[in-house]
Amino acid sequence: MTDNAFRGWTRPGPRPPGGAEPEAGETLDYLCGHWKLFQYAKGHRYSVDDVLTAWFGSVWCPTAPRIADLGSGIGSVGLAAAWRCPGAVLHTVEAQAISARLARKSVAYNGVLDRYTVHEGDLRDLALFQGEAPFDLVLGSPPYWPQGARTEAEHPQAIPARLEVRGTIADYTHAAARLLAPGGVFVCVFPLDQVERAEGAYREAGLALLQRQEVVFKAGEAYGVALFAGMRPEDLPEQFVAEAGLPVVPEPLVIRTAEGCFTPRFALVRLAMGFPPGLV
Repeated sequence: MTDNAFRGWTRPGPRPPGGAEPEAGETLDYLCGHWKLFQYAKGHRYSVDDVLTAWFGSVWCPTAPRIADLGSGIGSVGLAAAWRCPGAVLHTVEAQAISARLARKSVAYNGVLDRYTVHEGDLRDLALFQGEAPFDLVLGSPPYWPQGARTEAEHPQAIPARLEVRGTIADYTHAAARLLAPGGVFVCVFPLDQVERAEGAYREAGLALLQRQEVVFKAGEAYGVALFAGMRPEDLPEQFVAEAGLPVVPEPLVIRTAEGCFTPRFALVRLAMGFPPGLV
């Protein structure tokens, strides 16, 4: 789902230390804070789903020293998390070389090469991040639909971002379960009309679902996404599990009113992701 809820502002001031120019077919777009992201003009482009995933993950683990991002694409989730957690070391994995190249370019542009590594590979590989795991926070923005369930995007880079070409949400949850440090949290995003599928994937991977935050794009409309946070049940106090009534499901986060304006609650999320108060 593409939404411009985190776009539309250019931060004034000097360019960051790794500044570079977009090449043919690329654009350089605002992501969060003072950071920008390289994207293909006609390829896969980041959406509100990605930034919300990073925001929700950093709410759960605001001081995570080590973060992983699965199926990281052009780097939107990982970079937004790196901005929110300035002390964290990040490792990401992406199967498409063209997306990994853009992510590395954005990492350099934003001056975080010293703590951010983009790996090319398959998140289903059991040797993934060998020597780097475990992680305190694992993030994921899985493709939403099985192959054949939706029309394929015209640009080949965008197809695996929408359709399950290299794994399902179950593959993401199983990979996360292998990579989590004791007490670590796995956060991902998935459509509201597939909540049962996502919750089932957490259970199958042996993860206890802590919270489901539903997100509605516009008041009065049904479509939206849900943000999920889970961890290994053995890391939870037994009394907490018995009394908490997990997962906790707060009221939905509505992005826009029926008239198209940002809601006050979402304005606070935008503020937390680096937009100045006058533009929230």
